[in-house]
Amino acid sequence: MRIIDSHVHLCPPEACADPAGWAAARGEAHWAALCARRRRSGRPVQGFPSLDGLLRAMDESGVARAVLLGWYWEKPATCSWQNRWFAQCVKAHPDRLAAFATFHPAAGEAAVCGELLRSLDEGLCGLGELSPHSQGVAADDPALSAALDIAAQWRLPVNFHVTDPEMRPYPGLVETPLEDFARLARAHAGATFILAHWGGGEARRAKPIFGGLPNVFYDTAASPLTYDAGIWKAAMDTVGPDRILFGSDYPLDLYPKSPEGPGWSALLAEIGASGLAAGQREALLGGNARRLFGWGW
Repeated sequence: MRIIDSHVHLCPPEACADPAGWAAARGEAHWAALCARRRRSGRPVQGFPSLDGLLRAMDESGVARAVLLGWYWEKPATCSWQNRWFAQCVKAHPDRLAAFATFHPAAGEAAVCGELLRSLDEGLCGLGELSPHSQGVAADDPALSAALDIAAQWRLPVNFHVTDPEMRPYPGLVETPLEDFARLARAHAGATFILAHWGGGEARRAKPIFGGLPNVFYDTAASPLTYDAGIWKAAMDTVGPDRILFGSDYPLDLYPKSPEGPGWSALLAEIGASGLAAGQREALLGGNARRLFGWGW
């Protein structure tokens, strides 16, 4: 089975070298609150691997391909900076990596559309991870709508950060009203919406508000930090095996009580023990992504 992780983050070397200092200099306080903070134990919330370190970790766990997602940065310049870095990564390793472009709607319609078209020309293949709520932007912002129009025109996937309204608070948590994503998915039906983190738990609910929308998928990023292992089977039963994409949120530390640290082995073991049928596991771990992204291998 060729495993595809549809939700991976990778930072350029400058940010990895000194995350907190880099964030302070760049004015990216929200990213620092989420990624550069440490738990009370002193253990980092996540790792900051190099590009080579990511590829080695993928090899060790049998992950054939990773989709690099951008971040909902506070500064438009940081979005462009990350997009250029991702274009270099994909160019260097087209057989192992794909990447999505990010943007800040505050840059305005013309700048946002120009940035996205440049990113697509450079080989990026989707939009995300987007979070207009985290950027202080309304869900009906004109620049965001223009970006989603491009996604619909090009039939691109768009990954949105979605938080569970019932989850416990944590530093940097921003509420993301689920109805906003339903409205966007209806308004931009040509785009494929990937709602991260199980769509804020919607994938397990008996009647998810996105259930009737054919262009909505879910990814499983950071699942062990919020949900128990029963969610794998519950979500399959609720939304079906064809709408769920495997995502880890690597290099986030998904099992903070384990000595292992960031990686895939424990998460893959959890899935293996979840009771899913072989066909469901194949769809989850690679089949759905290959179909959605149009990858023939």
